[in-house]
Amino acid sequence: MMKDENLQPLPEEEDNVISAEEASLNEYTENDVQSLDWRTHLRERPGMYIGKLGDGSAFDDGIYVLLKEVADNSIDEYMMGFGKKIEINVTDSEVSVRDYGRGIPLGAVRDVSSKINTGAKFRDSQAFKKSVGLNGVGIKAVNALSEYFEISSVRDGQKKTVRYSRGEVVDDCGIEPTDEPNGTTVSFKPDSEIFPDYRFRMEFVEPLVKNYAYLNTGLSVVCNGQRYVSRNGLLDLLQNNMTDEPLYPIIHLKGTDIEVAITHINRYGEEYYSFVNGQHTVLGGTHLAAFKEAVSRTIKEYSKNSSFEYSDIRSGIVAAISIKVEEPNFESQTKTKLGSREIRPGGPTVAKFVSDFITTELDNFLHRNLDTANAIIKKVQANEKERKSMAGVTKKAREQAKKTSVYNKKLYDCRYHLSDTRGDEEKKIASSIFLTEGDSAAGSITKIRDVETQAVFSLRGKPENSFGKTKKLVYENEELNLLQAALNIEDGLDGLRYNKVIIATDADVDGMHIRLLLLTFFLQFFPDLVKAGHVYILQTPLFRVRNKKTAKRSGRKDTGTEEVYYCYSDEERIAAIEKLGDKAEITRFKGLGEISPEEFEGFIGKDIRLDPVTIHKEDCVAELLRFYMGANTIERQNFIIENLVVEDDTEIS
Repeated sequence: MMKDENLQPLPEEEDNVISAEEASLNEYTENDVQSLDWRTHLRERPGMYIGKLGDGSAFDDGIYVLLKEVADNSIDEYMMGFGKKIEINVTDSEVSVRDYGRGIPLGAVRDVSSKINTGAKFRDSQAFKKSVGLNGVGIKAVNALSEYFEISSVRDGQKKTVRYSRGEVVDDCGIEPTDEPNGTTVSFKPDSEIFPDYRFRMEFVEPLVKNYAYLNTGLSVVCNGQRYVSRNGLLDLLQNNMTDEPLYPIIHLKGTDIEVAITHINRYGEEYYSFVNGQHTVLGGTHLAAFKEAVSRTIKEYSKNSSFEYSDIRSGIVAAISIKVEEPNFESQTKTKLGSREIRPGGPTVAKFVSDFITTELDNFLHRNLDTANAIIKKVQANEKERKSMAGVTKKAREQAKKTSVYNKKLYDCRYHLSDTRGDEEKKIASSIFLTEGDSAAGSITKIRDVETQAVFSLRGKPENSFGKTKKLVYENEELNLLQAALNIEDGLDGLRYNKVIIATDADVDGMHIRLLLLTFFLQFFPDLVKAGHVYILQTPLFRVRNKKTAKRSGRKDTGTEEVYYCYSDEERIAAIEKLGDKAEITRFKGLGEISPEEFEGFIGKDIRLDPVTIHKEDCVAELLRFYMGANTIERQNFIIENLVVEDDTEIS
């Protein structure tokens, strides 16, 4: 082995010298071993059970996991054939879920809500065969993480209610007579100590409720008085979620324990909705991998065209799959990715089950519906033609990206990534990348970021407008190609390295333009990245308002009696000025580079403010992009003239 000249041995006299901290660590005794009760463990390690915490501003924040844990139990009752209606009521801070199933056995109400690993869904139980939750943990997590939690069960004219606070019983009512119909009611209010400043947002609750209806045809889900019901399952899901017109009627296939819907649109990227036992597996898993492979292989074999590649077949696809698995194994308690290999203990593998269904049913469908089959082949041929026309530039760009990835000075990477196969699950979910404008802004964020989970990619300036361009642009433009490589999304989202892609630009006209150019880039070539909820806009303060006299005297932030307010709007600025009166000193932040790293720490840490970028069918995204990012037409010029607002900059001191 070659000697590394950079490795120098320590002086011999220092070999046995240890620090006080090391000495303390060596004092490892029985007293250091702790055993936490279920409630304490859940409250001290909530990330193990619900993923990230958050304040409700993102669809995957913990408060929505709590809601799902409760609602999933009601869905399980319906799947077993009991209760055709579920009522969900949501306010800003509280949730109530009422089903009309069999009701929890009255003598077990307290146990199932407060004894860990207690439930009716374990291996030797016949009460639930294809349930979402099998670990006996979910409802207990909701209980422990709520400042108020109440569970009631009604069975055959009798009712049992138990109330808790942070997992501790505050009221255990006896069994009482009632004229209410059978079923279970759970109400809870998440603990503000664990979820500070949280708020339930209906834009995230509504998709959850709709999915319950799509995946359980015939079930009526009433949320805040609005009734949701689906008669066509995944067919309804695709029709109501697609933002582009399908190139052919949606293919809808159903079998025992499996349902799929497939179509193509005239866009780049792939878009999938995958479910297991009614659980939205946003990260896919064994069933989705098998589905994608089987669809590609079946269409290729039907076409009898050996030159087709699977990427040609899947580009522009929009599809959904739902399967039911006995005793499913998810890769985490949040159940976002299926890890099961078998469809049931001792049965066929998930891959074989899905593949056999697709191979038979999709192939039969294509032979019976020639117009649809021809439309698919036409789309695949167009994709193949474009791929071949880009073959040379694509190869060159990939080689260049591979070379520069080692020393790419524009990317300051983090240690944990969403695509890591091992490592801390909570940190993988927290992984994010800031797309910044220029080196000064990147420098501020880089100095203060969390190197474990936050990466930074620095843009040189305004990226090229990609509207109406082919994907060839991605490979010909060095910066866009490096961005694609950094995110690892060239072949879809399976290898996405960061859970959050955060656009961080200045709060001025140029910054807004760069923001629009990046959004256009993603919507044009990687719309699935946006639709899957991975793209965000970073909010940064527009103003700093502080106590003028104290600020000048101290010269430092938050020292002595200095009061500092960071304001994200004019309303917040005015409110801060009113609090400080004539002592107010106002600073207007026009660029991210003007904000010191010390100040930035509060803006990208636990109090980070992010606006998720979402797409809805009614948004007419294609039309919006054409109008704002397309040719500079007279129509757009007139719109700008009619809506132009000129404001005077008035300096306040």
